Amino acid sequence: MTLFLIKLLNGLTSGALYALTAFGLTFILGMLNIPNFAHGALFAIGGYLAYSIGAAAGSYWWGLLAGALITAVLGALLERGMLRHLYGSGPDDENFLLMALFAVAIITQEVIIMIWGGAGASALPPPALAGAMKLGPVFYPKFRIFIFAAAALIVLLAWLFIERTRAGALIRAAIEKPEAVVLLGIDIRVLFALSFAFGALLTALAGALSLPLRGLHPFVGMDILVVSFIVVVVGGLGNLYGAIFAGLLIGLLQEFATYIDSLAAWPASYLAMMAVLLFRPTGLFGKR
Repeated sequence: MTLFLIKLLNGLTSGALYALTAFGLTFILGMLNIPNFAHGALFAIGGYLAYSIGAAAGSYWWGLLAGALITAVLGALLERGMLRHLYGSGPDDENFLLMALFAVAIITQEVIIMIWGGAGASALPPPALAGAMKLGPVFYPKFRIFIFAAAALIVLLAWLFIERTRAGALIRAAIEKPEAVVLLGIDIRVLFALSFAFGALLTALAGALSLPLRGLHPFVGMDILVVSFIVVVVGGLGNLYGAIFAGLLIGLLQEFATYIDSLAAWPASYLAMMAVLLFRPTGLFGKR
């Protein structure tokens, strides 16, 4: 029973990070209608910036906030500086966008190696979250509990922003009927940039939160990109609720798969995606 409870909590913690990352990916997919192949690179950049800024400032919290905000600005610059020049209605325009985003991911990976080296990076949890606390019959790390609570709070705030604010209403309108937003005099290009920055902010927060938990390495962006797309496919393309549910589901599935074999986590994720594609191609919550 104790082992089951620990695995349950571990799965929920990992799933919360997956849900946060996939939420940002799904948001960009819904707004721009493109799969962001640079999403994992933004996760890595957010984590590495949090590592460097936290070490320089002597505070994990400064690293977390500053790393996420800088990554959001970089996301907006990426959309304005490169992606907007590739938008169009031609049959090859989407292919150009995908190739450009994939190139950004590869370049970012190499830049990380140049700046931070290939050995990886990690950080200790802040002193207030060091150690463990008693949860029923088990002692569980405080920082893992914080990660779950923080990821849940960030997703909730992101949902409230999208559903309950004027800016969120404009973004939703731009997703469904961009022509109507243009007729209202709104510069849809600004909405695109803000949307990309918002998605980058969410994944950068996930990268910074995972720093003391899993550490970082130059190829972590590719790893998180794969699992994010698994989550998006399982949950349903463009469905934010599906991203949350599927993130938690994949996190739990990976953790409990280790009951079978210590290396079974990734195969279990791929099998889950294959099963969804076979029996419900639109995803558990998807409509397209």
